[in-house]
Amino acid sequence: MEVYLVGGAVRDALLGLPPGDRDFVVVGQTQQAMETAGFKPVGRDFPVFLHPDTGEEHALARTERKSGRGHRGFVVDADPSVTLEADLGRRDFTINAIARRDDGTLVDPFGGARDIEARVLRHVGDAFVEDPLRVLRAARFMARFAPLGFSIAPETMALMRRMVETRELAELTPERVWQELRRALAAPAPSAFLRSLRDCGALAVVLPEVDALYGVPQRAEYHPEVDTGTHVELVCDVAARLAPGDDVVGFAALVHDLGKALTPAGVLPSHIGHERAGVAPLRALCERLRVPTAHLQLAEAACREHLNVHRFDQLRASTVHDLVARCDGFRRPERIDPLATVCEADARGRTGLEDRDYPQADGLRAAHAAACAVKAGDVAEGLSGPAIGEALRRARIQAIAHATGKRP
Repeated sequence: MEVYLVGGAVRDALLGLPPGDRDFVVVGQTQQAMETAGFKPVGRDFPVFLHPDTGEEHALARTERKSGRGHRGFVVDADPSVTLEADLGRRDFTINAIARRDDGTLVDPFGGARDIEARVLRHVGDAFVEDPLRVLRAARFMARFAPLGFSIAPETMALMRRMVETRELAELTPERVWQELRRALAAPAPSAFLRSLRDCGALAVVLPEVDALYGVPQRAEYHPEVDTGTHVELVCDVAARLAPGDDVVGFAALVHDLGKALTPAGVLPSHIGHERAGVAPLRALCERLRVPTAHLQLAEAACREHLNVHRFDQLRASTVHDLVARCDGFRRPERIDPLATVCEADARGRTGLEDRDYPQADGLRAAHAAACAVKAGDVAEGLSGPAIGEALRRARIQAIAHATGKRP
């Protein structure tokens, strides 16, 4: 049995990154032979097996032939005659088309190691255009690797533009778009994902609500970067630093200012009421991509309340209490800490202000903790019905005032 380590494990080792899951390709075998050897079949679309001892994935070498539109329109051939080079040739990028033998030597027919050294993301071959998901994958890899100095090869970007022009991206399922988006938002540089998609025209296809923010001006005294799209890029990158790997926070950072695209031209660069205006396009985006509820709820809270959190020092204790209540922060106390993080990312996601202090975040957390420490049982004696709720509200407002020095 010819077995080779392939894909991300080889790439990341060459980049000096921590090892992740290991995937293997098996050459010259059949499904029956794999099962006889004790491998457990798990593949739905092509022959993939779990090793009987390690549980690591082993896939038969295969080729793919385009048979229809979209990401799933392929016929797979996993005949034992398929060579390792043919299997590597169907992959997306040269840096993912490297195999390693047991003795550590590489099989690298497309120059992936050279491109890793040069920090270039380059497609393997012309078959790249057959899978529209690869446009999003290229952008998502940039979100991960741009901090290492990677760029997309000009010829690959040209293919990505052609793929957008063919309108095949419209064939992608919402689930696949969302999976690529959430992984990009959990990466170190989500801005590179947005810029890569925008450079090839794909952002307007998959995230038109976000694409509409580019070119929309903001007041320079608050936003030195002026352009709202640039601001969102900066906010996403700050969120990635404040909450590494947290795509829930990352998504809220991405969509917190969608309402600015709806500001009438006659009042620009002011954006009065953009918080409320942003809720409708946010909900439309979430419905289209089938975004999980937890992402939607934090994003809506951040969209609606971020200016109120920025003004935290000016708010009375009762106003802070009601802000927390609107965000369901008493029934779901886990929601307030990430909300504070998103608002901090918004405040610091501005050119030259990335390291500014933002005491509002800790102020909101402290107020929330003080209010949550007051329980209904503490105030319910002798009361019933709505009177308990009102007494609890008053007690929590007093707790916030005591913790923050605010007027009730």
